[in-house]
Amino acid sequence: MFYNQSKDDVLKELNTSRHEGLTKKEVQARLEKYGRNEMQQDPPTPIWKIFIHSFKEPLVIILLLAVLLSLVSGIYDLTSSGDVKHAMSSFYEAIAIMILILINSGLSVWQTASARKSLDSLKKMNDHQVSVLRDNNWEKISVNLLVPGDIIGVKMGDFIEADVRWFKTSELQVLEAHLTGESEPISKAVEILPEETDLGDRKNMGYSGSTVTNGNGYAVVVATGMETELGKIAGLLKDTPDSKTPIEKTVNELTRKLMYVAGCVVLFTLVAGSLKTWLTTGTFSFTSFAAILSTAIALAVAAIPDALPAVLSIVLTIGATVLTKSKGLIKSLNSVETLGSTTFIASDKTGTLTKNEMTVTRFFANGIEFEVEGRGYDPLGEITPNGQVESARQFIVASILNNESNVSKNENGNYVPFGNPTDVALVVLGLKNDLDRHELLNKKSEIDYDILRIFPFDSTRKMMSVVVKAGDEFKVLTKGAPDVLLNKADADTDKKAFEEKIDKFANEALRTLAVGERIISEDEAMNAAMEELENNISLLGLAGIIDPPREEVRQSVETLHNADINVVMITGDHAKTAQAIAAKLGIISNNGTQVMEGKQIDRMSDDELFDQVENIRVYARVSPEHKQRIVNQLQRHDEVVAMTGDGVNDAPALRAADIGVAMGINGTDVTKDSADLILLDDKFTTIEHSVEAGRTIFTNIKNFMRHELTTNVAEILSLMFGLLLITHDIGNVSSNTPTLTALMVLWVNMISDALPSFALGYDVPESDIMNEPPRDTHKSILADGMMSRIIVRGITMGVVVFIAFILAARSGMQVEEAQTVAFLTLVFGQLWNVFDARSSKTLFHRNPFSNPKLIMAVTFSALSSLFVTISPFFNEVMGTARLSDSVYLMVIFIPAIPVFLISGIKAILLKNK
Repeated sequence: MFYNQSKDDVLKELNTSRHEGLTKKEVQARLEKYGRNEMQQDPPTPIWKIFIHSFKEPLVIILLLAVLLSLVSGIYDLTSSGDVKHAMSSFYEAIAIMILILINSGLSVWQTASARKSLDSLKKMNDHQVSVLRDNNWEKISVNLLVPGDIIGVKMGDFIEADVRWFKTSELQVLEAHLTGESEPISKAVEILPEETDLGDRKNMGYSGSTVTNGNGYAVVVATGMETELGKIAGLLKDTPDSKTPIEKTVNELTRKLMYVAGCVVLFTLVAGSLKTWLTTGTFSFTSFAAILSTAIALAVAAIPDALPAVLSIVLTIGATVLTKSKGLIKSLNSVETLGSTTFIASDKTGTLTKNEMTVTRFFANGIEFEVEGRGYDPLGEITPNGQVESARQFIVASILNNESNVSKNENGNYVPFGNPTDVALVVLGLKNDLDRHELLNKKSEIDYDILRIFPFDSTRKMMSVVVKAGDEFKVLTKGAPDVLLNKADADTDKKAFEEKIDKFANEALRTLAVGERIISEDEAMNAAMEELENNISLLGLAGIIDPPREEVRQSVETLHNADINVVMITGDHAKTAQAIAAKLGIISNNGTQVMEGKQIDRMSDDELFDQVENIRVYARVSPEHKQRIVNQLQRHDEVVAMTGDGVNDAPALRAADIGVAMGINGTDVTKDSADLILLDDKFTTIEHSVEAGRTIFTNIKNFMRHELTTNVAEILSLMFGLLLITHDIGNVSSNTPTLTALMVLWVNMISDALPSFALGYDVPESDIMNEPPRDTHKSILADGMMSRIIVRGITMGVVVFIAFILAARSGMQVEEAQTVAFLTLVFGQLWNVFDARSSKTLFHRNPFSNPKLIMAVTFSALSSLFVTISPFFNEVMGTARLSDSVYLMVIFIPAIPVFLISGIKAILLKNK
């Protein structure tokens, strides 16, 4: 623990010299020992492994079995029975199913290939260079080559590229918000600190990834690469396993059940078909078994929603596109739906709920309390009471003259700060009152100001002073900690009034800064010591400064609460500040609500934290490990957790959460690459829109699954009815002829069924889904009456398809014609059904033309399905046949009757409730 040792002991332990640095030989030896100053990264999973892994999916296993059965059947026909036509049909089936498998595997590779790049982004720090002392010479080197024991120098604007122990500082202030979550720069010193000092309070240490906002300093490198605090976070990212999203869990459970159903159906078909043949003919041959095998293959394909992986990917992609228009960039497709299941949003404060822009919102001067409008660096906002602002002019002038920061417009017209954020806040206050430091010092005001001497801020004095000539007067202007300036105030200062305002501002979570002046002589201005000048100060005023909440967040929090989603603030800031901000944002009802601090979490076991975590809404002074523990314990309660953040310290929790949300503008690369959703506009309200989009997407997924599974039930039943109920030849149709061929089933699943299912992804919600609770991720997607609806409609459609096949056979049609009648009856049955499937009630509750893409998809599916019955090529491959015009009309419109009839009955029942 280098912060608990003297600087000389640290240099001795690291075997280095503060005056000469390391030798080139020693640097090389330490590079070999400690490695380069960069983050480790696991090699990416090879594409071929991702591809092979996709073949382990349950649905794919059943389809591979169907391919094997088709090949066996085809080979037997060629080698034994000599039925070349049936053999080619089997081979066509095997090829078509294999193409389907390859398409699904390709989609799996496409989704998985964009693996997380968190550790890659951490390595981007090697783009920088650092000043280092080696062999008694200062030189610039790549940060990758830093080693423990190197002596480095930093100044304002520099990054700190390794963990260091300071041994010399001069007004050094460092911003560590990316690591600690604190929005204010930390003044650095060199004194030894107690062993129990928290990370955010280790003022004699500097950490990799921090930024120097003021002053300069010299330090010795104590840790590089994975041994830095940043490296430990990278290790947490590495050790945090990826968890399956709710939709992945739901679909995996469903497909597992469908695999068992498919296996049982195939086995039953082989046994029942063999028994049927033996009972009806008294014999059993390989030829009859081959016919049974054709039915088994068709049933295996029918039992599986073949298009499910593809449709799911495309519907989620549609959702991702919708999110992008709402300024949300989704990186993991399955996470699109997870947003709709979210029950807890755990948000970092600094930069997420607040702007990370220090702003003066109130000040007290000349006995008057003023309010300041506007937030951030944009110098727009009224100061009230505006009729008395002139009386505060002296306070504002002193604030901006005793200041070395500024703001300026960039090429995009946005105001950009430079310097200490607190000083920047004072500069912006001046601009809101038309007082510009540059103009005051360049003789563009009624009083000429010249800065004669500067006494920079340091952590010991807790003050900064400047000596100025104001016209014919000489003054010392001082700003600093209010308690320090009160102790140095003159007798005329109303200390009681200032103390009351200090307490009031503090209770409102405002950081306070006092400003004063002292009239001095010219001789004192030029020669007096700093200690002499910084006494008998006349206090001019008190500034109340805060990192302001984002204006849109309160409404978003209210909307999320209405949707039964809990919002939790997790921050590294002080408890009082966090509590006040949370109350302003509506996260908690008042300032008396309990706040849990990191030190309390440290004293808790996981079970103790588990008992309290669902009731806590504000966490303060927390570390990255605390954030992960909070997320993990919420997940133990079966909560679906979204974690938002913008700093490196948020990255592990983002990865551990069910969905990680990062700020796109102010977020670090590490955070963005750890997240599933990136807010392109950094607005918390975009999360609200994303949740709504996620819920809409899940509703659309339910609709297309309802549609898909209804068709699968119809396919299975129509084939099973043929297997079990046709006991003798009917006209030209053998008793062993399946109602549908496997290729016909594939066509229905992949073309006429899948395309309308894609279009369902563009549907808008039927009702205000943000006034409904999140869905229970433990409930089956088939719950709430969905399964009974699928079975009723599936049975009805299957019966209609089977009857159409029987009637076609009895009319004297050939086998191909009868199967084509069944095929088209099924196609148009499910095309009519898609309009019913898109509503949770009945098809009469939704305008069929409100989704133009669905109309186009249905039209294309209908026309293409009719085309494969008249095309000689498809007649040969799929076993279809051309029908008469009257039969075409019947197979198009008769399947609509049961769909409208069932919806009509349901509509009447719903109306009578």
